[in-house]
Amino acid sequence: MSRPASRAKVSVRAIAALAFAAVVVVAFDQVAKTLVVANLPYGTPVPVLGGALQFLYVRNPGAAFSFAVNMTWVFSVISAAVVVAIIVYSRRIRSMWWAVVLGMLLGGALGNLLDRLFREPGFGRGHVVDFISTPWMMPAIYNVADSFICISMVVFVLLVILGVNLDGTRTLSAKRQAQVDAAEPLDSGAAFSSADAALDEPTRASRPGDRDRRDTLGHDAT
Repeated sequence: MSRPASRAKVSVRAIAALAFAAVVVVAFDQVAKTLVVANLPYGTPVPVLGGALQFLYVRNPGAAFSFAVNMTWVFSVISAAVVVAIIVYSRRIRSMWWAVVLGMLLGGALGNLLDRLFREPGFGRGHVVDFISTPWMMPAIYNVADSFICISMVVFVLLVILGVNLDGTRTLSAKRQAQVDAAEPLDSGAAFSSADAALDEPTRASRPGDRDRRDTLGHDAT
C-alpha cells in the first residue's frame, strides 16, 4: 500500500521541477528580450566578446535561427502543440532528469510562443526577438529560448541513448539483457540444488539416530 504513495510523491516532485525549469527559462528569455528592445539599436551589431559573441537585435517572423520566415502561423501552432504535449505527458514523469529537460523545452517553446502571440504585427503572427550572434559557430541569430531548446534536445538524445525512461527506470542494453537472460537458468539451477540439499538434510540428520537405535538393539540382544 505504500508504493502508490511513494510514486505519487515522486511525480509531484518531477512536475514541480519541470514547472520551475520552465518558469526560469521563460523569465530569463522575456527579461532579456525586453532589455534588448529597450536598449539595443535595431540591426546594428554590438560586440560583446570581439567577433566571438555579438548582440544583434532583429525580429524573426520564422522559426528558430530565422528558418522559414514566411510560416509564422504554422510555427505558432507547432509551438502551442509542443506546450500542450509536454503538459499532458508531465503526469507520467518520474525522472528528475526528464523533468528538467522537458521543463527547459517547455520554457523555450513558451518564450518564443509569447512573442508570436503578443508582439507586432499581430496575434499569432508576432515576430520573435533575436539578438545573440556567434558568427564563428553559426551564421544565424538566436535568443535565450532557442538556446534552451537546443540544450534540452541534446540532453534529450543523451537520455534516450543511456536508456533513462520517463518513470526513472533504466532500459538494459541488448548485451546486458543477454547477460541477464543467460544468468537466469543458472540461478534457477542453484535454487533447485539448494532445495534438494534442504530436502536431503533431514535424511542425513536422521542417520545418527538410526545408528543409536541399532546400537541399543545390539546391547539388548546381548
